[in-house]
Amino acid sequence: MVGVGGWGRAGQIRYLLENHWYQQWKEYVESGDQNSSSFPGHINNSELFEDLESFRLKERLVESEEYVLVPEDVWNKLVSWYGLEHDQPPIERKVVELPSTQKVEVYPVELYLCQHDDLDSPVTAQFSRVDTIDAVLQEARRQFEVPPEDETRLWVKNSDGSCERLRNIHMTVLDACLSTGQCLSNVPPLTEYFLNNHYLGELNFSNPLGMKGEIAEAYADLVKQAWSGHHRAIVPRMFKTKVGHFASQFLGYQQHDAQELLSFLLDGLHEDLNRVKRKEYVELRDAAGRPDEEVAEEAWRNHKRRNDSVIVDIFHGLFKSTLVCPACGKVSVTFDPFCYLSVPLPVSQERAMELFFMMVADVFSHRFYKLYQADEALSCILDRDDIFVYEVAGGLAEPGGALVLPVYLRERAPPRDGDPGYGVVLFGHPLLVSVPRAQLSWDALYGLLLERLSRYVRRPESGSEEEEEEESEEEDLYGPQANGLSEAQPYIAIDWDSDMKKRYYDEEEAEGYVKHECLGHVQRRQPVKLRECVELFTTVETLEEENPWYCPACKRHQLATKKLDLWALPEVLIIHLKRFSYTRLAREKLDALVEFPLRDLDFSDFIIKPRADVAAAPHKYDLIASKAAYVLFYQRQDRIRPPGTAPCPRPPDAGGGCCSDSMEVD
Repeated sequence: MVGVGGWGRAGQIRYLLENHWYQQWKEYVESGDQNSSSFPGHINNSELFEDLESFRLKERLVESEEYVLVPEDVWNKLVSWYGLEHDQPPIERKVVELPSTQKVEVYPVELYLCQHDDLDSPVTAQFSRVDTIDAVLQEARRQFEVPPEDETRLWVKNSDGSCERLRNIHMTVLDACLSTGQCLSNVPPLTEYFLNNHYLGELNFSNPLGMKGEIAEAYADLVKQAWSGHHRAIVPRMFKTKVGHFASQFLGYQQHDAQELLSFLLDGLHEDLNRVKRKEYVELRDAAGRPDEEVAEEAWRNHKRRNDSVIVDIFHGLFKSTLVCPACGKVSVTFDPFCYLSVPLPVSQERAMELFFMMVADVFSHRFYKLYQADEALSCILDRDDIFVYEVAGGLAEPGGALVLPVYLRERAPPRDGDPGYGVVLFGHPLLVSVPRAQLSWDALYGLLLERLSRYVRRPESGSEEEEEEESEEEDLYGPQANGLSEAQPYIAIDWDSDMKKRYYDEEEAEGYVKHECLGHVQRRQPVKLRECVELFTTVETLEEENPWYCPACKRHQLATKKLDLWALPEVLIIHLKRFSYTRLAREKLDALVEFPLRDLDFSDFIIKPRADVAAAPHKYDLIASKAAYVLFYQRQDRIRPPGTAPCPRPPDAGGGCCSDSMEVD
């Protein structure tokens, strides 16, 4: 068997291969049966593309779940044996050199190139993250056919319409993409802390959990450059290098989750600036019936005994966690600090699913990829799957009743490589027929197949010469082959000669369907309000089996109910929108539209701390930055400085401004 290659060496070529097709091909090869129904047919990567016009790759595809990578020689062999689906381009990617390893760059950087005198006619070009700016310049010259003797300059168009010249032709593209720190630099109290050099007296060089103060110093240098007023654009090369030194996952040039980088940066700054030089042991106590105010004050005091930094001052809040044992009713209450809120997006309990054809099957490349059982959960059906529903005869659940057999339509193809037999290629939609397990004759099976195929076959006009000529061939045309009939996976294959298929197979009728009236009611995607996400965050939930709670009363692990409540909020509140929903079988990206307020985000209804204690503490926030459309930075209104009193100029292209009341989680 041809194996799937590893990442290989830098510069080598790898090709993306759709995982459905690859698994079907493996099954076909392992069967050893040339006439097997698992013959994969042409290589079909359609599931990897957003559409079949631009052939743009879908975002965030997962290796080994949605595609596999194969070396160039393997790809060429597969194409020579099976061919590539008509008009589909091969998905070719390069192995790139990273500081400590090599990886296949599945998602290159896409840039828009245009000439200064024609900004409205851009062309797109893809580049590796390890390409230099000089590579971009040379590609632009090639695209616009610039003569070799002409001098050229490369500029970047900023969001405000201004242009900034790129001077360092050896700068990598990634150096212009690291922007998580931009949002953080727009947090006024933190930026003032660094600009006024307050951090110098609080650097903790001895903290074993910190980075010897190096992350704090590198970030301070970055902030000072950004807010100096002397630069329209800066390249955070040294800062990126320092981050990669302490967190190897950020060494490379691949895409990274903004929340992951933000979490590392906040934690690193906190430990580098922790005012606690020696962390004492603190024993955590359960509430044990004590008043919430007492337990919360104790929890915050214990937290500050080990964690006291500018990050705690600005970003840390406190929430209440309540666990209830379902067996004995034991209630456990704890108060825990948080640096940001990771709130889930509501997942709709209803989904519009387009059904083509009452057995349910996943059909891929003209064959059944999976037959679903009646007790299987709908969550295992992904949005990208093509689901067919078949009406079959009743009594399937009765022992000794009926057997449901797949029926595949195959077109005979010329022999390959001098093979004396003929090859077959699957076509059309597969069928399901229900046949009795006992007393089934070939004539009865033949009649069932004729009945099921009748809607797909064009009958010649009565009395025509063709009808007389083909009467003798009718048995060959429709004759079922019981290839592969076994206890494991029986099926029926109906082989068609190419001429007979062209003459009698009615492809238009086979692909036709009746449009149900429900399809006329297009479901409009309703936006989700940020408040709904926070409400879901504070909703009672039952722990999963993989994460039970040990009940001190029962002395057993229990699937307790858990509820989180907000007790105290920080000056600057970071909200992270969870954009993926995970199940045991797969992960699903949530593309819901989330509406969030730019001003007056009110948390009064979510704070459970008694009002008498918080009468003077407002809970309204204004947005000050957003990152990657799913991380929001809010500052409490009473701490926002009035306009015109900012201590320093605006940084170059803060990148976090938001001009819309809604964003799409992407």
